Amino acid sequence: MRKTQGRPIPLGVTVTEDEVNFSVPVPGEKECSLLLYHPGRTKPYAAYPMTDSVGEVRYMALRDMGKRSYEYNYMIDGEVVLDPYARALAGKEKWGREREEKEHEVRGVICRESYDWEGDKTLKIPWHKVIAYSLHVRGFTRDTTSKVKHKGCFEGVIEKLPYLKDLGVNQIQCMPVYEFEECGLKRNYWGYGKAYCFAPKSAYSADGNGARSLKNMVKACHKEGMEVVLEMPFDDAMPKQMMEDCLRYYMMEYHIDGFILNPSVAPMDAICQDPFLKDTKIMHHDTGFENTMRRFLKGDEGMVSEVIYWLRHCSSTDGTFNYVASHTGFTLNDLVSYDSKHNEANGENNQDGPDYNFSWNCGAEGPSRKKDIVALRRRQIRNAFLLVLLAQGTPCILAGDEFYNSQKGNNNVYCQDNPTGWVNWDRLLKEPKLHDFVKKIIAIRKTYSVFSPEKEMLGADRTGCGVPDVSYHGESAWRVPSEVSSRQLGVYYSGGSLDGEDCYVIYNMHWLSHSFALPALAKEKKWRVIAGTDGVAESEEPVTNQKRIEVKARTVIVLAGR
Repeated sequence: MRKTQGRPIPLGVTVTEDEVNFSVPVPGEKECSLLLYHPGRTKPYAAYPMTDSVGEVRYMALRDMGKRSYEYNYMIDGEVVLDPYARALAGKEKWGREREEKEHEVRGVICRESYDWEGDKTLKIPWHKVIAYSLHVRGFTRDTTSKVKHKGCFEGVIEKLPYLKDLGVNQIQCMPVYEFEECGLKRNYWGYGKAYCFAPKSAYSADGNGARSLKNMVKACHKEGMEVVLEMPFDDAMPKQMMEDCLRYYMMEYHIDGFILNPSVAPMDAICQDPFLKDTKIMHHDTGFENTMRRFLKGDEGMVSEVIYWLRHCSSTDGTFNYVASHTGFTLNDLVSYDSKHNEANGENNQDGPDYNFSWNCGAEGPSRKKDIVALRRRQIRNAFLLVLLAQGTPCILAGDEFYNSQKGNNNVYCQDNPTGWVNWDRLLKEPKLHDFVKKIIAIRKTYSVFSPEKEMLGADRTGCGVPDVSYHGESAWRVPSEVSSRQLGVYYSGGSLDGEDCYVIYNMHWLSHSFALPALAKEKKWRVIAGTDGVAESEEPVTNQKRIEVKARTVIVLAGR
């Protein structure tokens, strides 16, 4: 092969029919050489000095490399350095293998493999139609109870797609899937921290080819009408330009539909203005919905005004999404089972993880066999799902919450690569009723479009029907419960016409029952109960003959006007 001058951009390795171009950031006046390896070898067979530069970028190209596969590293001032732009890494195909820190043990891969996308494109599902599901690729199927063939891999997620589609999900949000070092003093199960962000994790692939397996997963998801969103927390030492390059790369090379970023690290303004990413969902975590609804759920006073705000906030305006449980903090089952975090197994004297979880154990810390406590916890979990799935913003379910998955009170399982941090699918077999309930509430959200408007409702009569698009009520109709002591709220969504959909949701998070007046409907319509904490079954008889409806303690009721 012949060395030629090459090009400084794009950074990383670029393969064309005639040559392979290498471009790498090298600080200062340091010496830099390209090291080439035969596949699987840990001793380089050739080294090429890189002398051409622009700024702090060294570059060169090699011609006549043929079709053979090669691996590579850089030698910078006597130190073997991995390419931060490497598209794939060799030497990390096995999860959890302790490495001896040998200089050439991990190498970049010169990717020549073509991929048949079969016409696949990003889905561009509108924000207001998304039902999201947050998962950890390894933890989602690693447990033996998952019953998949390829446990803890992209392929395992593919095997679970029929389940997710049946549930009603049309977007999966994946925790970091790029190359990170999971071994160390403590297992890095989540994948936060320093990473090689351009390379999909080879240990998440059944055959060690992370790039191909991630593409297979994305293509399979798209065939089922399901978007793929990647969490990209990035290390704060990573250059801002490199972050943008990384997002563009995954969008174009892997057809990724969106990204969850950390606004305190990522250059959000530049990313949102990037013309390549204009049609890509740029998202971030916001604990506003989570904290508000957790406090409302457990009966804190003074929450009604904040609940009203978050019930009608649309996600497309700021890239947020609605959740009551996420990977940081308790699972939904643990939220109603523990007053305090129990992270002792993390080895940090229970000092890690959030101290304020706004949780309530319903009368006993941890698992309980008392029927009244178990029943109350189940009511609270169903109430939480109703709050998330009937709010106007994009809802997101934490994997396993729909069948009482637990982390034993650990609210920070970043190092728990074991059953504590994995999803236990046995709970689905033992407790299918909650799953069925969640599935039906998702179906109701899709059936009644007033729960997922394209734009935020204004609380005004925009259609001339005499009723505002959304209005808020207390025990008396048309009176917002503004008292600090109030723990109840009625929300009336107007369909806007005789043929439009009207829905009324009553939230009673108080420990006492309350009687609510029902807003009057047009004469042609009647209120019917279609769902609630106690189940999902449309009543045969309308309740309009009653001017008021009794709502039990810690209960949500959903009515439709027809």
